[in-house]
Amino acid sequence: MSTPRLRRRVPSAEPLARAVLHDHRLTFHKVGRDGSAKCDIVAAPPHLVHGVVFRIEPCQRAALDHAEGLGEGYDDIRLQVRMADGSYVETFAYRATRTDPDLEPFTWYVQHVLRGAVEHGLPDDYIRMLRATRARPDPDTDRDAREMAVHLSTAGQRHAR
Repeated sequence: MSTPRLRRRVPSAEPLARAVLHDHRLTFHKVGRDGSAKCDIVAAPPHLVHGVVFRIEPCQRAALDHAEGLGEGYDDIRLQVRMADGSYVETFAYRATRTDPDLEPFTWYVQHVLRGAVEHGLPDDYIRMLRATRARPDPDTDRDAREMAVHLSTAGQRHAR
């Protein structure tokens, strides 16, 4: 959800608007390639997942699929989400195929999600929920520094309407 992080993977990424996925819940239980938990969305009425719809150039979709691990932990799915203006649009997301409820995400990963939520003005209660996510330090301190460096020049920016 962090625009700077997504643009590192897909330079054409443009946030269009905030959106809500009904009857789902955000979880951190996808088994990541680095052994930590990553985000997933699971059916869970009456919960809501708040997020952002981005536009990307079609020619960059394969790069995003590769970065996200399509076919190696995530499948892509089509969803109907409610945009901030009340309209519904079909979009795609990734759903975990390998999960472990005992895994915790690395702190830098939660920061990407949290900073994206703040950047795009998601609801305060949702941001509080993200802040309460249990996370652990990444033992690879170089990776931690690389991941967090993407936010150094973009603090305080807001994008999605």
